[in-house]
Amino acid sequence: MRLNPRLMSLASLAIGVAMVAGACSSAAATDTPGSAVQGATATPAMAAGVTIGSASDLGGFLTGQNGMTLYVLVKDSPDISTCTGTCATNWPPLTAAAGAAITGPSGATGPFATITRTDGIAQVTYNHMPLYYYSGDSKAGDTGGEGKFGLWFVAPLSGVTPTAAPSTAPAAPTTAPTTKPTTAPTYGY
Repeated sequence: MRLNPRLMSLASLAIGVAMVAGACSSAAATDTPGSAVQGATATPAMAAGVTIGSASDLGGFLTGQNGMTLYVLVKDSPDISTCTGTCATNWPPLTAAAGAAITGPSGATGPFATITRTDGIAQVTYNHMPLYYYSGDSKAGDTGGEGKFGLWFVAPLSGVTPTAAPSTAPAAPTTAPTTKPTTAPTYGY
């Protein structure tokens, strides 16, 4: 029996599409905050539940999936994230599905919850402060965001939000500069 070449081509195409679709859905299902930290995804995956750990460096702080350090932004207000756009690219929020079960580490003294960000994503909070990863951290235990711009700090296990570090900006000049700066400084927060 001779098979119709056109039928074989359609069957091959259908199998190829099924394989690609399967690979894509598998990749989406296994997306982790670690991959979002490295810029692999534009939108963080929503987890049905979040288990948060802790580490003892820097006096005890929270860690997210894969042991990646979690941070707080001192400019945030309780239950309000101010980190959007480029900031959220550099400091990806810890996200979860709305109403997800959030399990904190032993020793956590504050409540865990979620808030809805202005972009509609549910972000995890600890003691009412939104939690973030830092894109500059590449492996579990990295704390490269600690003290960044005097505004970012590891999320303390104690739940007490750090205060902004004193400004390290140079003192104002006593005479007017001879040239104007061409760009405003960017802080990436």
